[in-house]
Amino acid sequence: MKSLLLASVATVAMATFAAAQSNDIKIGISVGFTGPLESLAPPMAMGAEMAMKEVSDSGLLLGGSTVTPVRADSTCIDAGAATSAAERLITSDGVKGIMGAMCSGATGAILSNVAMPNGVVMISPSATSPALSTVEDNGLFFRTAPSDARQGVVMTEIIMDRGFKEVAVTYTNNDYGKGLADSFAAAFEEAGGTVTLVAAHEDGKADYSAEVGALASAGGEVLVVAGYVDQGGSGIIQAALDTGAFDTFVLPDGMVSVALEENFGSDIDGSFGQNPGTDSDGKRIYAEMVGDAYDSTSPFSAESYDAAALIMLAMQAAGSAEPGDYKDHVMDVANAPGEEILPGELAKGLKILAEGGEIDYVGASAVELIGGGESAGNYREMEMKDGKVTTVRFR
Repeated sequence: MKSLLLASVATVAMATFAAAQSNDIKIGISVGFTGPLESLAPPMAMGAEMAMKEVSDSGLLLGGSTVTPVRADSTCIDAGAATSAAERLITSDGVKGIMGAMCSGATGAILSNVAMPNGVVMISPSATSPALSTVEDNGLFFRTAPSDARQGVVMTEIIMDRGFKEVAVTYTNNDYGKGLADSFAAAFEEAGGTVTLVAAHEDGKADYSAEVGALASAGGEVLVVAGYVDQGGSGIIQAALDTGAFDTFVLPDGMVSVALEENFGSDIDGSFGQNPGTDSDGKRIYAEMVGDAYDSTSPFSAESYDAAALIMLAMQAAGSAEPGDYKDHVMDVANAPGEEILPGELAKGLKILAEGGEIDYVGASAVELIGGGESAGNYREMEMKDGKVTTVRFR
């Protein structure tokens, strides 16, 4: 009888282990595969998927669970479409977390309409609107890219360091554009600069000559284009070049892409700007891991790897893939104390957590989360030189 009981226990244990081994956890990837930043979406998605594959291959997540990415198009600019896509991720696909969304407006819509009502964690690698710093989120929202409140200060420093004291500003008419334009204008004027005009532009227009005419009339040594490189931002630049209104442009994160090389080449040499980035060991390792698979320097790609990694490491720390269980562990795994974890070391992090230890996830973008799940932030200063996007330094 005792032998039979032991055999039964062993059978149950083996079945439980097998179930754990076959357990598949789905994580959503919500970025703008179509829309004004579609050229940035593939490297972001592939960065997140690389982290998920790394964890699946380790066999160490929650006793051997695998992770399957599920893509959804947040479009960036269509809140309704973004919300519907996120609803499908949660209700139909059953994701346990969302890496995304990509743009600030879509992120806010998904958070308030879908993620919060369903209690699902979101970690955005690229939504930078300052408004998201104070949005109600029930502890479910984090981001690995810094707020534009920080970007406005960094952009001011870069412009001032180059000797420009008078600028005009145009921004895409949405949460991202307005938030960045406001934070920059305040920082620039506080530093002693002059902003001649702050004017919105709408995406999707065929002709931006009227907007450029108003900006040129106001004056300015350079034009700050707080827009989208695959939409109105490039339209503004082309209209400015066609009319000779401006020839040097300041390019925030939404404008930094290889699309600049394709659209304008050397015509905008000398233009400059910034996007979140770091020259840390983690970023170098990440680039080596990516190799020729995709562009590891593409904006928000490293942050996407990190966002996905944080979701999975928090699950391990909580001993559960349920968002309500692991949401309170995201900040713990992202920050000291603990052993530092770099790209390619996710298995090491999972093992430490499984054994009850602590980690400090540094990742590909030198992750440090501060109050409210905000990224402390690092930036790459870029410049167009010989028709190419080049790195000047990191700040």
